[in-house]
Amino acid sequence: MKWTIIILITMSLLGSIMWAMPSPRQRFLAKLRQQASQHGFQVQMVRMTPPRAAGQVEPETLMATAYRLPRYNLDKEHRNHFIEWQVFRQVAVANEGLPENWCWGRGERCLNESQLAILNDFIEQLPAGVSSIESTPIHISLYWDERGDENSLDEFQVQLKPFIDQQF
Repeated sequence: MKWTIIILITMSLLGSIMWAMPSPRQRFLAKLRQQASQHGFQVQMVRMTPPRAAGQVEPETLMATAYRLPRYNLDKEHRNHFIEWQVFRQVAVANEGLPENWCWGRGERCLNESQLAILNDFIEQLPAGVSSIESTPIHISLYWDERGDENSLDEFQVQLKPFIDQQF
């Protein structure tokens, strides 16, 4: 009887320790986010509301992970007149100038043709896990499900550079 109690207590302690330890997915995300920080990304969990999808009565609010590259190259005048835009991977009415299955959250008809061409090329290269792209005077952001590896960060950084360099 004494050994049974000792074994049960030991198993209970081991179970508590195992429950408190991070899962392999949590360890991967911590490592990925640390590497993102080293690449210059700011990683934030944000609540976002995409536009209503086709057939939807009300838009849904989602939690997403935003990978943001800050903009340091805008002067005050450009920052004050910056045209903000956001696109989402979903079917909706506001989709002028975007590839199939993408729509505007804001900024429709605000980008010129060369900017739209850069955006569309970028969208074509994105992995399926990227659900939205946002550009503000403060940063350019990708909303990503983090299903990939560390190489994705290098690709994102290279692919986002034209948006920062051309300031849109």
